[in-house]
Amino acid sequence: MTKMYAYQSIAQSVSDHGIDTMFGLMGDANLFLVDSFVRDAGGRFVPAAHEGSSVLMALAYAHVSGKVGVATVTHGPALTNCATALTEGVRGHLPIVVLAGDTPVENPRHLQSIDQRELVKATGAGFEQVRTPATASKDVARAFYRAQVERRPIVLNMPADFMWTDVTHDTQVLDVFTTPGGVAQGGILDEAIGMIASARRPIILAGGGAIAAKDQIVRLADRLEAPLATTLKAKGLFNDHPFNMDIFGTLSTPAAYDLIAKSDCIVCFGTALHDFTTDRTKLMQNKRIIQIDVDPTAIGGGLHPDAALIADAGLTADTIVWWLDEAEIPPSGFTKELDIATLTAHPVGTTRSGDGFVNYVAALERLEGTLPKNRILVTDGGRFMTEVWCRLSAPDPKSFVVTANFGAIGQGLQEAIGAGVAAPDRPVVMFTGDGGFMMGGINEFNTAVRLGLDLIVIVANDSAYGAEHIQFLDRQMDPGLTQFDWPSFAEVATSLGGTGIEVASMAQLDDAIAQLDNRQGPVLIELKLDPHDVPRMRI
Repeated sequence: MTKMYAYQSIAQSVSDHGIDTMFGLMGDANLFLVDSFVRDAGGRFVPAAHEGSSVLMALAYAHVSGKVGVATVTHGPALTNCATALTEGVRGHLPIVVLAGDTPVENPRHLQSIDQRELVKATGAGFEQVRTPATASKDVARAFYRAQVERRPIVLNMPADFMWTDVTHDTQVLDVFTTPGGVAQGGILDEAIGMIASARRPIILAGGGAIAAKDQIVRLADRLEAPLATTLKAKGLFNDHPFNMDIFGTLSTPAAYDLIAKSDCIVCFGTALHDFTTDRTKLMQNKRIIQIDVDPTAIGGGLHPDAALIADAGLTADTIVWWLDEAEIPPSGFTKELDIATLTAHPVGTTRSGDGFVNYVAALERLEGTLPKNRILVTDGGRFMTEVWCRLSAPDPKSFVVTANFGAIGQGLQEAIGAGVAAPDRPVVMFTGDGGFMMGGINEFNTAVRLGLDLIVIVANDSAYGAEHIQFLDRQMDPGLTQFDWPSFAEVATSLGGTGIEVASMAQLDDAIAQLDNRQGPVLIELKLDPHDVPRMRI
């Protein structure tokens, strides 16, 4: 127990939880906390250009590193600037703690005073209050505990007038229960095993909630001779398996989509069965659905399964294998019917493009074969993203960062920075659209430059808000309001301290790829696209 100021106690409490990196933007209510975290606790502070960016960076850091992400902002507009990012974290089930300063309790008419609890509540994030300066370490511990257990952002409110109060710091860390969840048992388990045992064309589907159970799920698939598929969030989980179907749902290849339609049983681990996964339930018609998840709220949200097991994915997979062996159930033989080459190959179609433009699909196919294999793949939101999801591979789910949990654009570059900080020894490849880059990327590109990140940014520039552009065309209306005369993103990237390369032909793309071998710091490749010739979104 040590005497110190409250702001020092909060900084030390964060460090006590094993945190060595904090993202944020300093202001009146958190600047001394940040200073103490760096100078007293030996931590690293990553300054963002926008408050919402710091939250997004912490989200990607948590996803890639597996640790709790930490961000800090000051009061008033600083926290309101984080509303979209907090919602993104809630929808993505990512554990972060946001240390949010608040206006002095003694001055309720402060210019930047807002009801922080109500704002945070609207985003779906959790809220914790530093009750008194003396309880600061306990309140920090509670925020970290909740972030891990609830798998969502927790905002810790810190009144500015508490910071310079003398306190006695006491280390407080609440242990989080990390033992695997319950074992499936009872009549529902018997029914589920009966459905699986009688299936002739079973498919195993794994989502983001089942990543840790990969080995057990593969063992079950091999025992059943069933192909393996993933949701978007678990992309890359079964890359090395001979019967990997890749993404299940609207992002499936045509051959995989047809195969799913012919199956008679889908065993689903750790997925809430989103509308895009089930193609609005069309893919789940006329087949048995078994859903396994430790989170009760994940069950029955999109459709009502034939058997629902609130249980740990890995333990349940092992239990099913045991009973199949005990009953001497023969394998289905379904994998013997598969042409795996067609299941994972997306059609390319025409590779032609007009003068001054590059064909987007052809460019993606070329980039897939030439970008660094050990990459972390990050995608922004926008019209361009579904082709990237289908055509660009990621080594594993932790190396794939989706920033479209809330359907927002302009969040990709910020999360790419967080991913790069979490894994400084690996290259980060980020795809964004022109609208997304102007909204959120341009103000943080220099942050990546300052940090010296190994970052490759691909901007799909069709000089339009593409999703809206195509809707006008579909109704034979003038799309002019969706089009923009943007600046040269390549020149902007260079002026911000990086390397910018404009690509308007496949030959120029080859030249750009060649330059990547000697890259120093962030590189931006601007793909010039015809707004009338960009593939439609597949969702």
